[in-house]
Amino acid sequence: MSRFSRIRLTAILLAVLTSTATLAVAETRVATFGGGCFWCMEPPYDKLDGVISTTSGYMGGDIENPTYRQVTSGRTGHVEVVQVEYDPDLVGYEELLDTYWVNVDPLTDNRQFCDAGESYRPVIFVHGERQRELADASKQAVIDSGRFDAPVIVPVEDAKAFWPAEDYHQNYYQKNSVRYNYYRWSCGRDNRLEELWGDPPPANPDS
Repeated sequence: MSRFSRIRLTAILLAVLTSTATLAVAETRVATFGGGCFWCMEPPYDKLDGVISTTSGYMGGDIENPTYRQVTSGRTGHVEVVQVEYDPDLVGYEELLDTYWVNVDPLTDNRQFCDAGESYRPVIFVHGERQRELADASKQAVIDSGRFDAPVIVPVEDAKAFWPAEDYHQNYYQKNSVRYNYYRWSCGRDNRLEELWGDPPPANPDS
């Protein structure tokens, strides 16, 4: 093989590899859920096969790059959310929705468990019409199940700009497991989830 042929073959292989990597990245999708304290919404998604990453952050408000202090003051309109990056070939949006419901109290507005305020309201933020269709159908299925006497108040809203939370909030349940588990217990999250849904999923996917 001539030197020119080797160079050309190398260029073709690099182009194919680059194209494949780009395609792989393009095939991942995101889903965004508000379920109260974002520390507690990362673990149930991190343990799902096909979930690439979870990021705690803020969505739904009117100012750019808000801080935790600003959001929890209730003056920005943002909600604490977890944004889930996932591979749709390995896990469907429907499964992400199923995971969402059993990790929230769908009967309370502007609070989740011990945390009160607009920033803790439960909400499903959708990225596109297909997610909206699936989220609406999932919510209706919860209503039609007859499990609850009270209304299911979780809204389905169009996604807005997502602002990642401060670094110390990311993977908090892993970096500060003792404090996280104490907070979760003292907040009564698992007791309430058990009342609503039966045995709740583990607070920590490694436990």
